[in-house]
Amino acid sequence: MKLKKILITSNTSWYLFNFRLGLIEELINEKNEIYIVAPEDKYSLKLIKIGCNFISINFDNKGLNPFKDYISYFNLKKIYNRIKPNLILNYTIKPVIFGSLAAKKLSIPYINNITGLGTVFITRNWVTFFVKFLYKLVLKYSNYIFFQNFDDYDLFKKYNLISKSTPIDIIPGTGINLEKFEFSSYPKSKNIIFLYIGRIIKDKGFLEFIEVAKKIIKSRNDIKFQVLGYLNVKNRTAITKNQLEYFINQGYIEYLGNSDDVRPFIKKASCIVLPSYREGLPKSLLEAASMGRPIISTNVTGCREIVFEGKNGFLCNPRDSKDLYHKTIEFITLSYNDKKKLGINGRKIMKKSFDEKKIIQKIISHINEILI
Repeated sequence: MKLKKILITSNTSWYLFNFRLGLIEELINEKNEIYIVAPEDKYSLKLIKIGCNFISINFDNKGLNPFKDYISYFNLKKIYNRIKPNLILNYTIKPVIFGSLAAKKLSIPYINNITGLGTVFITRNWVTFFVKFLYKLVLKYSNYIFFQNFDDYDLFKKYNLISKSTPIDIIPGTGINLEKFEFSSYPKSKNIIFLYIGRIIKDKGFLEFIEVAKKIIKSRNDIKFQVLGYLNVKNRTAITKNQLEYFINQGYIEYLGNSDDVRPFIKKASCIVLPSYREGLPKSLLEAASMGRPIISTNVTGCREIVFEGKNGFLCNPRDSKDLYHKTIEFITLSYNDKKKLGINGRKIMKKSFDEKKIIQKIISHINEILI
């Protein structure tokens, strides 16, 4: 039987390796020929090593530039026409928009994945208006659209960005690998470690995290605030190296750098904190809950799908360092057993609703509907 060609487009190789690896490996196991189209980075080689064909392309991830974006569209169309895939999977905003335009032009079936709306929907301006227009233009021709949460789906319906006739499913990313991120007993240390995991940008609530750390460390020497994540990312709200060094020198935080394996850091942590302004479905929170760690996050799209107030953590108001501070203090005052219970509940939630194996099979069943 001739192999089916599945082409996957994203704005970074890093994203695909860290967020879609389980799906890619299962597609390879099912004897599909996988092509990755993304900017080249250190994760591109890792994707090649697991059996993917890799094609490098550049995306301008900082904003809309008509000239650069047209080049991206032109290059995508050229690649698609050369490979002639049976199906295209688009991830992240620009591949969804320009990948869809190219696929439609060549009459190639495609699935769009709405993985989060990003900065463009947090800050409302002409860019937001234009992106909505582009979404409306391309999404109606999708063979399937996958949303990661109901809030994003409802928002797209509200703005009439999706057609009633387009098949849609709500799928929580690719879930979490329960075996890799196995349950870890709650730490018995008297010290409390609050760990922020994520890109070091304002839209993740990083400055609110700093404000809380600044208040608490003044009176407590048994509490640490740690940061694990990428600095100098291509994002309009990125924290600069000088800013981060200032926070470190002031003693507000410990910077742990970045790592491909977050598990050792989660194991040592007492609580994972992500005060993000908006998310698709944050992997760091799935990983934390799977390993049995309580979470403090914001009551926003993506986070409230994972964190349930008082059950496996606490939710605060977005952009509100005072509320984040109160929730942090509330966690600190809990007994050891109560903190432990929050972590146990988080693991139960992951097993019930976010098991990677079940979610990947659901995605593949939709893919096979199109490939047959």
